Amino acid sequence: MTKDTDKGFRITGPKVLIIAVSAFGIILTANLTLAFNAVSTFPGLEVDNSFVASQNFNEELAEQLALGWDVKASHEDGELKLAITDRQGQPVQVAHLDAILGAATHVRDDQAPDFRFKGDAYRARVDIGPGNWNIRMHAVAADGTEFRQRVVLHLR
Repeated sequence: MTKDTDKGFRITGPKVLIIAVSAFGIILTANLTLAFNAVSTFPGLEVDNSFVASQNFNEELAEQLALGWDVKASHEDGELKLAITDRQGQPVQVAHLDAILGAATHVRDDQAPDFRFKGDAYRARVDIGPGNWNIRMHAVAADGTEFRQRVVLHLR
């Protein structure tokens, strides 16, 4: 004759060990996967040395604000439009314009649009899809004043 306690599931030391190791293994795997993805998609630093960049920040900001420029970006039919206007709302043609267009979360899709001034704004053909895009622009005014801005573009 057998006892009823001998039948069915019994929790033993080895089973508890397997359950604990499996649970912590899953947690560790998930954490390592998330950490790897966070580090591998991080676009990097905005500046090489924040202390050096901060030394002239107030002066550069004052010069940039004195220009009175407003920058807006849009995208339609494969064309990226970057409109720079002055205080009176008139289009501004800069002496020099560099820009990097990229996704907000990674740098693998970064591209440098070939902007051309076409009467009212700078335009460039780009192939981008829906999402949150950043345009990191650097322009130089006719008087040599540097203008830097990150312009956010949301596409649906």
